[in-house]
Amino acid sequence: MVRSMTGYGRHQETIDSMNITVEIKSVNHRYFDFSSRTPRIYGFLDEKLKSFVQSKVARGKIECYVQVDNLEDDSVVVEINHSLAKGYVEAFKSLSESYGIDNNLNAGILARFNDVLLIRKEEADEEKIWSAVKSVAETAVDKFISMRKVEGEKLRDDICSRADNILEKVEYVESRSPETVKEYTQKLLARMNDVLSGVNVDEARILTEAAIYADKIAVAEETVRLRSHLEQLKGFFESEEAIGRKMDFLVQEINREANTIGSKACDVEIARCVLDIKSEVEKIREQVQNIE
Repeated sequence: MVRSMTGYGRHQETIDSMNITVEIKSVNHRYFDFSSRTPRIYGFLDEKLKSFVQSKVARGKIECYVQVDNLEDDSVVVEINHSLAKGYVEAFKSLSESYGIDNNLNAGILARFNDVLLIRKEEADEEKIWSAVKSVAETAVDKFISMRKVEGEKLRDDICSRADNILEKVEYVESRSPETVKEYTQKLLARMNDVLSGVNVDEARILTEAAIYADKIAVAEETVRLRSHLEQLKGFFESEEAIGRKMDFLVQEINREANTIGSKACDVEIARCVLDIKSEVEKIREQVQNIE
């Protein structure tokens, strides 16, 4: 199923006392370009998220935002710097004995001195956190991909409609081309009769000139290839793979055939028809740039 490169998905869930939010969005890009914004202490999530998203998405400029809030943070540990505390105790004792003053040092006073109590956070359980974040990310990415599919269906409908318009123009070119040969033959015969009034015109010569002209403006090969390309373009939509790059190349080929027909056209009506074809091809090209 065709997918657009534009999408958005968001999911929030509380797992293991962690309130986790994952938001993902993307726009067009030639390749897979991923960036993430995670809490600084959970920087290890960046590469894991990139690998996970890349397993689901082939192309696009993707931005992922992750927020993790601990609702019951029991990972804070308070430690005592015993060597420093011991030093303070001995210092107070020495002051008391040396100057005959009371030693009123207690635990509360001692704890106020810098670095006697050390506060640190326990190392995060990376696998536990990743498991929780991945669970939330899966739902967010599913929503994200679902939106890309919806947008992709709209692109498919528009491209197929424009391809049908091109086919109608191709049919007109195919029907009009033989008529231009007939008109050329008639004009050539009339011109020769005017120039050589009273003299018999060599009709064999006229037919030879008409045949040369017909060969010069023949576009049958180009219209056959155009039909084949357009059929292949529609066929891409049945693929389960990323088709954007292939379609982009095929559109270039379609445009090349249209240019060739235009260069051969010696008829105003066909020339106008080719302009219409090229206009539709350009619109298809713009839409293809949005396909994954």
